Amino acid sequence: MSDSEYIRPSKDQYYLDLAKSVCSRGTCTKVEMGAVIIRDDQVISTGYCGAPRGTKSSHEHGFCLRRQLGIPSGHRYEICRSVHAEQNAIINAARSGTSLLGGDMYIYGRIYNKENQPLNAFPCFICKKMLINCGLKRVICSLKDGGYKIFHVEEWMKEWTENDIIDDQFQYGMEFQDNKPTVGGKPIKISTTLQKKIAKNKETA
Repeated sequence: MSDSEYIRPSKDQYYLDLAKSVCSRGTCTKVEMGAVIIRDDQVISTGYCGAPRGTKSSHEHGFCLRRQLGIPSGHRYEICRSVHAEQNAIINAARSGTSLLGGDMYIYGRIYNKENQPLNAFPCFICKKMLINCGLKRVICSLKDGGYKIFHVEEWMKEWTENDIIDDQFQYGMEFQDNKPTVGGKPIKISTTLQKKIAKNKETA
């Protein structure tokens, strides 16, 4: 294969690239997030992280309220001016009377004002509960290493039935530093069940 030969992206990569474009419309000054919902191979809704319609955004205020209050990522989302990208995609579908049943959501995220610095765009717990309830089949999230991870919503439901919400290994904003879970660089507590799950995954890696 020559260097000039066209390499066609997979559908998952194609739709994730659309979500990447959508995220550039966001008004959050911490992260840029974009979501695209696909059903029957058609785009049916999009959403980005931004202030509710007709209200003042963090750009317009000139600062992030959560950052000013010292609230780390992954916590206290009721104190935020923005509606999350996933929520806006669901809301926009509702405004047009479009069903999401059986569809897929693609989520792309990156650090604000750093176009080449993607992040692990896992939905927060509030969004995750909404994604389960709206009947989506898959959720495809960008990763900080440039790849993406595919989640099957039925598996989320199974996991939360067998364990609990706090046992989720893919919590938004959670990263490991010196083998310890952190959010925003600060140590957090995780359940014993999750500790065992992570240790088991490391053994089999």
